[in-house]
Amino acid sequence: MSVLDKLPEKLYYGIREVSEAFDVNASLLRFWEKEFSSIKPKKHGNGQRYYTKDDILAIEIVFHLVKERGYTIDGAKSHLKTYKNQKPEHFDLIRKLSNIKEELIKLKNSM
Repeated sequence: MSVLDKLPEKLYYGIREVSEAFDVNASLLRFWEKEFSSIKPKKHGNGQRYYTKDDILAIEIVFHLVKERGYTIDGAKSHLKTYKNQKPEHFDLIRKLSNIKEELIKLKNSM
């Protein structure tokens, strides 16, 4: 399930909404913004960040690599450079297959 499924349908999301959806601190999102060029939230004059759906998809990929697969920041950057032409649909397919795998493991363990 994508994080976008947890969020209401709108054009821009505040940093608080995004950080809560990923269950991370806002400071981590700001750090990833500096480290990964694919995360580019809009900033208003007062410094507030507003994330688009594309930003959230980019965060979701970084989150998957760093938090779920255990990549280091440098490792995640390297992976993204290597697979820069990989479409977000591939990531979504991997996510769905991982969910199916988890469900099958739960089913197996319950037998």
